[in-house]
Amino acid sequence: MQLFHEHEQVVVCHEPEAGLRAIIAVHDTTLGPALGGIRMWRYDSDEAALTDVLRLSRGMTYKNAVAGLDLGGGKTVVLGDPRADKTPLLFRALGRFIDSLGGRYLAAEDVGTSTDDAELVALETDHITGLPVARGGSGDPSPMTAWGVFCGMRAAAAEAGLGDDLRGIRVAVQGAGHVGAGLVRHLLDAGSEVTVSDIYPERVEALTGLGAQTCPPGEIHRQDCEVFAPCALGAVIRPETVGELRCRVIAGAANNQLLDSSMGDELHRRSIVYAPDFVINAGGVINIAEELGRPYDAERARASVERIAGTLTAVFERSHRDGIAPHVAADRLAEERIAAARASRPDAVAALHRPG
Repeated sequence: MQLFHEHEQVVVCHEPEAGLRAIIAVHDTTLGPALGGIRMWRYDSDEAALTDVLRLSRGMTYKNAVAGLDLGGGKTVVLGDPRADKTPLLFRALGRFIDSLGGRYLAAEDVGTSTDDAELVALETDHITGLPVARGGSGDPSPMTAWGVFCGMRAAAAEAGLGDDLRGIRVAVQGAGHVGAGLVRHLLDAGSEVTVSDIYPERVEALTGLGAQTCPPGEIHRQDCEVFAPCALGAVIRPETVGELRCRVIAGAANNQLLDSSMGDELHRRSIVYAPDFVINAGGVINIAEELGRPYDAERARASVERIAGTLTAVFERSHRDGIAPHVAADRLAEERIAAARASRPDAVAALHRPG
């Protein structure tokens, strides 16, 4: 729990009548309101849920900072099975908790939730983003996340000396949810050779019909490929898996792909190009930011998302210049932007953090 002291606010949300058990974490609001999705998952324990929301909210701070957004980082996790435990009462209850934060936290969809769920939350609060376009929102952010990962993967492949044309490149995609499936389709359209896995077989079946190959979920990281794309849950790069990797690039949509920073150092030592997750998977929040304060425009949003490739190139250049691993370079870029914002308005930030 070493991340706990970094957070501005952590809220436990419990409403038995609605079946709601959730945690909202606001990590940092130096750059603006904390934006982050609502994740619904079957956690093994309350402690696992707390650890996840603390890591994810911190990652959102860094993601929004590197993406150049005037937004801080936050996250919600809802404890439950997204395939069995969803009810309108649950999401309306969550909406009331979100509303109680007074706009310090802006919610959105994430793993296990959808625009339908967001519309239920919106019955209780205005502090929800990613609503359907018909309601003035930007819709499901998953397609833009997938497009941003595809654009970033091209930059990472170029960094590895593979060129930025992914035709013929072998890519192993872990996870075939909304983002993973979208990425697979982009890769197939580009002429890549794709192997995909997921814990839900029906997700994979639709993609194999398009030309993707498949393998058991536990084998996907061991595939002989140029690019490994983690697009499921986090911590896939850990001591017991890092030595089994047979790729030259890691570039995927999952949050917190590294168990800890030492795994990034190990990838760097092994000359595996790592596209820091919070840089490459920022397409969803960049898309959402386009709806804040002005009418949403899909073409403008897509152009903004495509700048992820340039941001990654800047990260790799910083890595070479300073002799550090890419994950460290990305962290420094985020921390420098936050520090500059804090220094430019110290009185306002001090007031924000003052008790009472």
